[in-house]
Formats: sequence, structure tokens, C-alpha cells
Amino acid sequence: MSQNLTLKHAKELDKSDTLARFKDEFYIKDGHYYMDGNSLGLLSKRAEKALHTSLEDWKEHGIDGWMDGVEPWFYYSEKLGGKTAPLVGAKKEEVIVTGSITTNLHQLIATFYQPQDNRTKILADELTFPSDIYAIQSQLELKGYDHEEHLVQVKSRDGYTLLEEDIIDAMKDDIALILLPSVLYRSGQLLDMKRLTEEAHKRGIVIGFDLAHSIGALPHNLHEDGVDFAVWCNYKYLNSGPGGVGGLFVHERHFGKKPGLSGWFGSRKDKQFDMEHVLTPAEYAGAFQIGTPHILSSAPLLGSLELFEEAGIGELRKKSLSLTRFMMDLLNQELSGCGFTICNPLEDERRGGHVSLKHEEAARICKALKAKKVTPDFRAPNNIRLAPVALYSSYEDVWNTVQILKEIMENEEYKQFENVRNVVA
Repeated sequence: MSQNLTLKHAKELDKSDTLARFKDEFYIKDGHYYMDGNSLGLLSKRAEKALHTSLEDWKEHGIDGWMDGVEPWFYYSEKLGGKTAPLVGAKKEEVIVTGSITTNLHQLIATFYQPQDNRTKILADELTFPSDIYAIQSQLELKGYDHEEHLVQVKSRDGYTLLEEDIIDAMKDDIALILLPSVLYRSGQLLDMKRLTEEAHKRGIVIGFDLAHSIGALPHNLHEDGVDFAVWCNYKYLNSGPGGVGGLFVHERHFGKKPGLSGWFGSRKDKQFDMEHVLTPAEYAGAFQIGTPHILSSAPLLGSLELFEEAGIGELRKKSLSLTRFMMDLLNQELSGCGFTICNPLEDERRGGHVSLKHEEAARICKALKAKKVTPDFRAPNNIRLAPVALYSSYEDVWNTVQILKEIMENEEYKQFENVRNVVA
């Protein structure tokens, strides 16, 4: 930070922001500062319209909505996959919108975890989201392996970040599959996916990534980088709504591989209604679908993706990095001596889309922020996550958020709250 930052500076940045117009696309309460888009993105008017379209198709056509109507449902997952593909750097055939992030994890681990000889272990890390670990443990046990022995978790040296060197060192001859986050959910660290994929493949190991905290916040190059598979949710930066349908990527070199978990929506489309008891899988990522698509939780994504097509993921990444840099500089300027530690990497190339703050009073500080119309995110044991989202956050929003946090700390307003998390944190 080379200058004293002011509200005037924030307003000047907003005035030159080429993406500022997208804020009007979202439903945002006056005087409210929403900094939790990395957990659940806000509703856009386009997403609302797309949902209404599917409701109208249901109302007008009933079951014929599968093939008729404004947005026929039978090919909906493929259409959404094609529109998502540019965000992950994939061919449209490599992406399908389906299931949830955890059911997709189960599907792809069941597909790609094929233990042979001494290669029986799965490599993950100790900082990843718990659901990923639960899925790995479950899949190991289903194949008759003790997860305490066959799940290897790379240790963090500081409790918040990982070193790629430590991950690479753990790629031993007994590793059959690797599953890692693209961005660590607590600290916001962005891993070098290309390097890790290259190192895994040198050793003959299949590697996949959980993109939950990166998709919609930054560009990816899954196809070019050679990533074997990936999964994600669409309700964070992609703003598809609570519990919105998930997505998955399978590199085209794996097309034709038998799905670990089979279901009728993995059928080749022209064969699906033949009702045969022998599955003829789709010849692309659609083969990894299991059940009937959840149309009403898929529809909002169609409207949301329109905004990403118009804004461009490259431009969104530039603004996201600028917003988080501005927030970090402000935190250092305004809250020095208040007990906060910035845990996310400071370098642009190693940072995802949110700022991670450590504080021993984190839970009660988050409650105090909510009481003053700032929505943060708490992650146990002592993390405050703040995500200024490029599509609908302004620099002035960031300025006001930090000023409110400063006021809370100076007046010790957080002390009126208990320092324990709510049931839903």
C-alpha cells in the first residue's frame, strides 16, 4: 500500500469499474454489505427469470416440458454444461451439470479409484472441506480398505496453507488417486493445479480437483492442463441458489470409461427410453449423470451464466483480485493492532476470491458484523471470511465493511455476543 486510502479513493475506483453495471442485476438490500458470496451467491434477476421460465413450461406443458417449451428439460444438463465449459477451460462435451458436489465426488472417486497391486491409497490434504474426506473414506471402505491406513493427508506447515512441494513429496508409489481443492476453503489459497497435475501424471497417478471455491471467481484450464476430473457446486460465485445443482468435468481421454455409479440419465440420449436393462452410456461427460436432473434447481444457473458470458471470467478475475487487494490494504491501514491476522496468501497468483482473517474472537465478531448489516462468513475455529464478489460488490462496499469492522473493534461491540458459532455458521 503506497498511499492512505480514503472513501474518495473507493468512489474513484467504482467510477472507473467497467463491471459496475452488473450490480443492478442482483437483489441487494439498501445499506447491507454482503460479503458471503463464497458460501451462497445472491439472487440475480436473470436467475429469477430463468426459474420462472421453467415453472411456466411446467404449467403450460406438464410432462411434455421434457421436449417442448421455451427450455426443454431433456437436454438441460448438457446445455448448462456447454455454457459452464468456458469457465473451467474445458470442451463442452467434458462438462455436465448434475447432482450435488458430494454425489459427484462419490461418482468420480468410484470411477477413477481403481486400486491395483501396491497402489491402494488416496492422497488428499488435512485442510480440505470435510465432505470431501467423508466421500473418500466411504469409497475406501466400500472397496474393503481401512481409511486410516489408505487415506494419506498432506500436512499444513502453518495450519492455513499448503506447499505444493509437500504435496508432490507425498505422491508415492502406493498412491492410486489424488483429490485436492483448487482453492482452500478457509485460507483462500489457490493451488498450482497445472504443476500438481503434471507431477501426478509423471508418477502414473490420476488427479482430480474440487473447484467449489474457485469456479466463477477465476479462470481455469482443465482440458489443457490435463486434469483427469473435477467437481464443483454452482451456488457460490455462480449464484445458482441454495442447494443448486452441481457440476463435473471429465477429460475427453477418459470418455468411454464405465461410470463407477450407473443411472439411467447416464444413458446415450437416443437409447434412454428403450428401457433396456443393459446401460448404453453417453459418449461424453453426460455418462456420469445418475438420476433425473433437478430442473427447478438447475434453471437459475442458466440465467446466472448469461451474466458470466457478458462480463467475461478474465475481467471478473481482475476485479476480484483488485477488490481483495483493496480490502487487505484497508484492513492493514484501519485495523492494525486489533488482533487480526490475514491468513490468505498475499500474492495474486496464489489467492482465490476471498480474504481470510484469523482472530480469537472471530465467532462473536461475525455476529456483531451481522447486527450491523454486514454478512460475513465464520469458519471454525477462528476464521472470518470476507468475499467481495466482482459481479455485485463495489469498492465503496469494501470501504464501508472495513469501517464497520473498525467501529466494532474500537467500541468492543463484539463483547455483547457469545464467542461460539451459530448452528449454521
